[in-house]
Amino acid sequence: MSQAADLAIDARGVATITLNRPEVHNAFDDLLIAHLIDLIAQARNNAQVKVLVLASTGKSFSAGADLGWMRRMADASREDNIKDAHQLSALMENLNNFPCPTVAKIQGTVMGGGVGLVACCDIAIASDNAFFALSEVKLGLAPAVISPYVIAKIGVSQARRYFVSAERFSAIRAAAIDLVHEVVLATELDAKTEQIVVTLLANGPQAMRRAKELAQVENPLPCTPALRDYTTGVIADLRASEEGKEGLRAFLEKTQPGWIARH
Repeated sequence: MSQAADLAIDARGVATITLNRPEVHNAFDDLLIAHLIDLIAQARNNAQVKVLVLASTGKSFSAGADLGWMRRMADASREDNIKDAHQLSALMENLNNFPCPTVAKIQGTVMGGGVGLVACCDIAIASDNAFFALSEVKLGLAPAVISPYVIAKIGVSQARRYFVSAERFSAIRAAAIDLVHEVVLATELDAKTEQIVVTLLANGPQAMRRAKELAQVENPLPCTPALRDYTTGVIADLRASEEGKEGLRAFLEKTQPGWIARH
């Protein structure tokens, strides 16, 4: 049975973490989140690692939260939802603060928490077939846990639009708002990612670590423990709310939620 995510480290010191749930568009649940946290820790603790690449198998980078997981958490207590959301927060924080340069290799669907993973990487290269959405509000939820990282990447103005609109946008638009750095043809994604990796490997490993620290020191919205507690509280409340439950139920049943039907 294949793992939901894999870690490979080559002779050059390039670590690649690959999401491997193509049958559900690499959506993540509590088990995958815990596994990714462990893989990131393994890469971090390996002194040979100089670069980390985050990739996915199949047509999609990540569709965000797994619906079965969301359904389970909608029936869970607020305490359990807080604990669960803190795990997702830990994943984002550990990826965001990975000491070596990180590169996201992006194709296809990138939704919700998948956008958060992209935002936590230092360099993001997208295929021209990629599309993005912060779609949580369509389900009566909000992009709470990922919000500090996404805002740091795209800025407050763009976040104020896409957090509330849930609009789908193209890879070209993602580059225009600084979510990704470069867009290439799907056939060129592997080669472009490798080119970036080779460029990074030509630099001093310790110098890159310190340079990365410098960039993050200037972050206008550092993700403090207090902010993480706030964002996990927001999503826990929304998951357990009547609106959140109605939105998820409507999505699963392919019907319109009541807030649309009433207008």
